[in-house]
Amino acid sequence: MITLGIDLGTSGVKALLLEDDRQLAVASALLTVSRPHPGWSEQNPMDWWRATCECLDLLKAEHPRLLAAVRAIGLSGQMHGATLLGADHRVLRPCILWNDGRSEAQCAALEAPGLGLRQRAGNPAMPGFTAPKLLWVREHEPEVFAQVAKVLLPKAWLRWQLCGECAEDMSDASGTLWLDVAARAWSAPLLAACGLDERHMPRLVEGTEPTGHVRADWVSRWGFERPPLVAGGAGDNAAGAVGVGAVAPGDAFVSLGTSGVLWATTAGFAPAPERAVHAFCHALPQTWHQMGVMLSAAASLSWWSTVTTCSEPALLDEVDASATGDGACWFAPYLSGERTPHNDAALRGGFVHLSAGTRRADMTRALLEGVAYAFRDMREALAAAGTTMAQADLIGGGARSGTWSQILADVLGVPLHQVVGSQHGCALGAARLARVAADGTRLFGKPPRQHTYVPDARRARHHDQAFDQWQRLYGRLRHLPSPSPTPEPA
Repeated sequence: MITLGIDLGTSGVKALLLEDDRQLAVASALLTVSRPHPGWSEQNPMDWWRATCECLDLLKAEHPRLLAAVRAIGLSGQMHGATLLGADHRVLRPCILWNDGRSEAQCAALEAPGLGLRQRAGNPAMPGFTAPKLLWVREHEPEVFAQVAKVLLPKAWLRWQLCGECAEDMSDASGTLWLDVAARAWSAPLLAACGLDERHMPRLVEGTEPTGHVRADWVSRWGFERPPLVAGGAGDNAAGAVGVGAVAPGDAFVSLGTSGVLWATTAGFAPAPERAVHAFCHALPQTWHQMGVMLSAAASLSWWSTVTTCSEPALLDEVDASATGDGACWFAPYLSGERTPHNDAALRGGFVHLSAGTRRADMTRALLEGVAYAFRDMREALAAAGTTMAQADLIGGGARSGTWSQILADVLGVPLHQVVGSQHGCALGAARLARVAADGTRLFGKPPRQHTYVPDARRARHHDQAFDQWQRLYGRLRHLPSPSPTPEPA
């Protein structure tokens, strides 16, 4: 059976054709992010659809018979985005994305003691989640809020475009702060706190459930032999977990993507909100997970590439993975604030301890190490919540760099396994979930390992000491005022 996985990311859309567990073809299209004010991050949902159409058009042009044979489609998507629809399903405003920090002030209302947010949702209120975004819209754009008929996450909106069904899977819904994560059901009190009820929500499904079939006009456009069913799918991290076979308690992975994720599959619902550790539903029935999240992982290198007008590969080539930094400078990767363990949307990062002798290569190394230290911050938060990792798979676009992967292994002090097809892990996971929805076949094996990055004892000792010093940056940066003489727009 051939299935199709579509991954709606922040920087692009990918579409992957899968037969049994063999990847047949991949197509991709780029997306951009709009930042109309400092701390804001938005996208036009129609750009998601345009990019999706580009991917499927390319697959049709290059692999028409394979695409025609697709029986089921699975969706993976960037989490937390607030896509607001009116009664006619028209998009009311650009989607407010996961790395948007404007709603920090609204989080306080959700943390009111009588609401029991942390007990129900298993997570603290963070600006990146969906609920505080709706409170911000209600306060600052009341004319928009008054028209809201449905609130959809990005991939749920894509599902609506594909098959006309409003449905969302448990893993993605966990990131809204409206889900009772233990019960795997919408929470009426949490919705009411935002002026909403279940009528505003998509229906809930497991990631392995069918939700509908592709509309007739798209069947015709892409030449499907019969309308493929559309599976529940998963939020991007849960889809990545399915892609690398992290489906049993104890399975772990490190995702070095636009954001950074440290994931551990758990035996049950295990919240630890006091350290900003996320406890969400997995995309598989009666399965949960913990994860730490940082907002600017590979995004930090992308930013540095733009600033220096030097390509990312060229920057990486200037760094020797077998060496250690000589203390030339530090980097704090808080370009969009931070989640785990700080839950601080106003936090900003940067280079520290520069001198006249600091070279670009020194700054690039500091950036790679700074991101790695932020991952270690997350690992310690998970350890405090009772979750430890002895090894982990390594996925995400940044994991293609052997230099960065080795630095991560040295800093974390555990072996990291680069696996085949890791750059397409979310789309692969979505395609695997589609197969379960189509015929019940559960092939969630772990991909072959291409390379294992083993920590070097000497470098690990160096990073142990350096990490203790790097951690002090947060205490200094959190009190540093913005140089802007005027407040950010409301």
